[in-house]
Amino acid sequence: MKTINSIDQINELTKNDFIDIFGNVFEKTYWIADKTYNLKPYKSLDELISVILQIYEISSREECLKIFNEHPELAVEKKLTEDSQKEQNSVSLDRCNIEEFNEFKDLNIEYRKKFGFPFIIAVKGKNKNEILNSFRKRIKNQISVEFNEAKEQVKKIATFRLKEIIN
Repeated sequence: MKTINSIDQINELTKNDFIDIFGNVFEKTYWIADKTYNLKPYKSLDELISVILQIYEISSREECLKIFNEHPELAVEKKLTEDSQKEQNSVSLDRCNIEEFNEFKDLNIEYRKKFGFPFIIAVKGKNKNEILNSFRKRIKNQISVEFNEAKEQVKKIATFRLKEIIN
């Protein structure tokens, strides 16, 4: 992942380069990066971060569901973006024992069936047990509560990713 430390660098990027760098801030949701690019120039890195997060915040329910559904299922997904792979590996989701793997698999199936999108959690700073406990708890939520929680978790993931890009 390329890191950038000046707003001038960002403002000078071509559209393709901008989308290449920021297109996965919201898992495979390049249209947010495209909209953000079209609002250049930015006065500061904080302004850029604020704008990209605001574009997400005002997304329609349908747009949010599309974003949610771009996120991989935890521990069982085989095709991951580089960002998701790094995030999941950092908390050892790639090294589950058979019991953990089967629980993740079963919870992923049950969760998607109930809510219509994958379980989303910002894994940074957590461990497998914390993630599984959150999964077990959140699967009991009502759809409206869980939709809002998933939306907040996507925002946390995006913020972590932005902080890795913008140095």
